[in-house]
Amino acid sequence: MLTAHHANAFLVIAVCLAASAAAFLARKRGAGTFVAHLLALAQTLLVAQVLLGLLLLSDHHRAHERLHYAYGSLALLAVLAPWLYAPSDPRARLLYFAIATLVAAALGVRAYMTAT
Repeated sequence: MLTAHHANAFLVIAVCLAASAAAFLARKRGAGTFVAHLLALAQTLLVAQVLLGLLLLSDHHRAHERLHYAYGSLALLAVLAPWLYAPSDPRARLLYFAIATLVAAALGVRAYMTAT
């Protein structure tokens, strides 16, 4: 389970960075299905990462630093926040998702750094 959590951490960071970059680039022409799917994949991987972390906690595996849990929770909240707070204008909405996914990637890096 710990190996899956570590492997998924790399996927979360990479996909969040790719989704953020794709969303920033797609703002001029509008998001197509590729960008939408990439953003959804980033969100799905992040939810899976949190669930794997909760499974590890239930098995009494603890992170070295308690900040690890804060970074993981904030990353999840970051990608979920645009669903509630983004404006209805498609270009502005895409900007919210791009920024939120970039913040989630940065928080994922910090979470990985506090895990060991």
